[in-house]
Amino acid sequence: MTYPNVSMDLFQAALLGDEKQKALLDERIAEIRRELAAGSGPSDVERKPRRGMSADGRARVAAAQRKRWAGLKNSEAPPAKTKAKRKMSAAGRKRIIEATRKRWAAWWAAKAAAK
Repeated sequence: MTYPNVSMDLFQAALLGDEKQKALLDERIAEIRRELAAGSGPSDVERKPRRGMSADGRARVAAAQRKRWAGLKNSEAPPAKTKAKRKMSAAGRKRIIEATRKRWAAWWAAKAAAK
């Protein structure tokens, strides 16, 4: 491709600028690769110490949980009361059906009138 009104000096300057950007990108890529090779997680100094629980503490928690489960299994609690399901009357259902039919009839009539 030729550019009749552009001098070779401009092309050389553009080439130098592009090579400079390529060098910067290569440097950033190398830096990122070094960081990835070093490890992705935080160092031991940055990491918070994990809090643990002693064996005695775990035993107390397990015993308390077993006690709760035993209490639930042995209790004769009545089942939770559920609300009665609402039921529509036949007359109400019939009114809804008729209103829906009326709306659809009006819609079809409007569509036919538009043609």
